[in-house]
Amino acid sequence: MSNSEKKVTDMQGRYMQAVADGRQRDDAGWQSCRIVLTTERLVLVAEEKLTVPLADIDEIGERYDVNQRAAGVASYLGLHVGDDVVLVSGADHDEFETDFYHACLNGEVLFVDHPAVEGGVVQGTDWTKARIRITDDDIRLALADGERVVIERDDIGEVEEDERQAAGERRRVIEVEHSQDEISVETHVTGGEYDLSVLWQVLEEGVERNRADLDLGPVEEQVVMALHSGVSPFEIPEFVDSEVEDIEAIYDRLIDLDVIEVVRERTEVEMTARGRSVAGDTMGEN
Repeated sequence: MSNSEKKVTDMQGRYMQAVADGRQRDDAGWQSCRIVLTTERLVLVAEEKLTVPLADIDEIGERYDVNQRAAGVASYLGLHVGDDVVLVSGADHDEFETDFYHACLNGEVLFVDHPAVEGGVVQGTDWTKARIRITDDDIRLALADGERVVIERDDIGEVEEDERQAAGERRRVIEVEHSQDEISVETHVTGGEYDLSVLWQVLEEGVERNRADLDLGPVEEQVVMALHSGVSPFEIPEFVDSEVEDIEAIYDRLIDLDVIEVVRERTEVEMTARGRSVAGDTMGEN
């Protein structure tokens, strides 16, 4: 290990060689192993040792269920290395994934357009270089002009990708929707294919944190879409043609589901006998 290479994590896990030399291995099985991850390589220690330099990984793909044994494991990373595909699952897989993203992306330089969209309005900002850092809770982008963009991993709404002119050439661009100062914004990111494939997995994992089968009814879906488009919460009953009491009940359910949060409580009041007396006296004086 070189002086610059640092160990990131060391845990038990398992791996599967799903594709070897371009040939899919339908009979592949999981092998228990020790997973040693450094800032430069991934080492899988079983009966034989498999070493994967991080620089040799072409892509971190989505699921590669080569057979039922692979499909039966809920969480793993699919690493495409040349003509091979290796599936790796850590004993604490969430921790392993985050550590892996740390090792692959921390300190890398990408191009960022922020905010590309703010409150639904395209901003026309320019691309600038940014250094990226992944933590357990967020994705941090330090822009060349000194600005810092923080994307909380549990606050990622949508992630899309496009191919267009960016930073001087035609590139793959990742568009991530998140919030900043309680306003919906989009940050656009581009860079090398490997870095983008890693970042895509990080962002998708963030989306999955928030994607749940909420089983919302038609009116609830209308309320969510109306709020997202900027309709005031107080205007929602009229906007979706529902009674105030029904909308209040929907708000309560959406709060319980962590779809919306309370920003400010309204105080509901009614007149007391003393209040009615004061009001009567005041009206009599006018």
